[in-house]
Amino acid sequence: KFAMVAPDVQIDDGKGTILISSEEGETEANNHRKLSDFGIRNGTRLQADDFLQDYTLLINVLHSEDLEKDVEFEVVGDTPERIGPKPSEPTAKSISNGSDDGAQPSTSTGNQQ
Repeated sequence: KFAMVAPDVQIDDGKGTILISSEEGETEANNHRKLSDFGIRNGTRLQADDFLQDYTLLINVLHSEDLEKDVEFEVVGDTPERIGPKPSEPTAKSISNGSDDGAQPSTSTGNQQ
């Protein structure tokens, strides 16, 4: 749902409890566990980082009894398709001197030692 390639997911509680690791086999034992096994309940926040795409999400877990039949979860909010610049926005301007602050190369003719 989030178009992540190699995510690391942890509970955003300051303890650093890792639920999913991009390192193969590191969190494999968690695959069959329920979120409630980790103390995740209504209002819990998760942080998902995808280092390969330089992309981080904060996920708010909200409990609902109103989902359609056979629907386990629903993503509400901005999804990856809506993140980033819109196609109609201009692309970044070319920068010739490594800075976009308008500075020009020095034309000083003073003596250099």
